[in-house]
Amino acid sequence: MILDVSGLHSGYATGDVLQGVSLGLEGPGVVGVIGRNGMGKSTLMRTIIGLLPARQGTIRLRGEDVTRWRAEDRARGGVGYVPQGRGMFPGMSVLDNLRTGRFIGGGRRAPQFDLVYGYFPFLRQRAKQLAGTLSGGQQEMLAIARALIGGPDLLLLDEPSDGVQPSIVDEIGDFLTDLVRARGMAVLIVEQNVDLVRRVVDRAHVLEKGRIVATLAGEAIRDGELLAEHLAI
Repeated sequence: MILDVSGLHSGYATGDVLQGVSLGLEGPGVVGVIGRNGMGKSTLMRTIIGLLPARQGTIRLRGEDVTRWRAEDRARGGVGYVPQGRGMFPGMSVLDNLRTGRFIGGGRRAPQFDLVYGYFPFLRQRAKQLAGTLSGGQQEMLAIARALIGGPDLLLLDEPSDGVQPSIVDEIGDFLTDLVRARGMAVLIVEQNVDLVRRVVDRAHVLEKGRIVATLAGEAIRDGELLAEHLAI
């Protein structure tokens, strides 16, 4: 199993946000985490990558317990992370932003520029352009490319459609589909865009008040009305 999260509790000074979350990714594919705002989705992603400590429970990568590992060690262990809001360095060039991805990954593999330029050719064309001058959709693609350049086995995406125009969301959907099929990538995605969830997700866990209250798969994950009910604000 690539990712195994069991009985996870995590939160902030005010108390636990996650209340015993368990989920896993057995192999290549896309697993979603959906739910209304404020239910703990981003907290889950931040805990998996190591930006928040787990108070209870375990996180395993390919069977190894990484619950107490630092975030940079998890990145070196093969986890790529794209936070909500993208986390770009707006005053740095596109190329320098990509280079930071290599350092985040600890240089575990040679930087895969050909891979990310193949998916997002505009990044090569705009290598010297400041990242902060790109559109929101282009910045999201840059953030994904930065996470991929170090060659992760697991990609964590937090709300990739946030602030992105529909045509770019479609491109992200195409990219994720190909990433799984051609590269054998495992992806955990937090998302509220119904169309993107229906298009790319194989299984979706519904998070409510820090607990998984339902798991949707098969025909249920293609049911737009059912998804909308779980995503309603």
